[in-house]
Amino acid sequence: MIDLQAQFEEIMQEVFDDDELSISRATTANDVEGWDSLMHINLIIAVEKRFGVRFATAEISGLKGEGQNVGTFLDLVQDKLR
Repeated sequence: MIDLQAQFEEIMQEVFDDDELSISRATTANDVEGWDSLMHINLIIAVEKRFGVRFATAEISGLKGEGQNVGTFLDLVQDKLR
């Protein structure tokens, strides 16, 4: 079984060009310097490439906003991998 959170953290380190970036399921965009709308799209594209999944527009819009965090993103990826 893959360690989804570890791989997601690697992706985030690449996208945000920060080898020291550490995440948890509770991490939000407000916790990561530079996580704005453009970087959010870059992150989504990187996740789609790494895991070979595609997100629908509704799924993407549901990933950023009040109450959304890395855990929400990880759950969505996990669902796509099933």
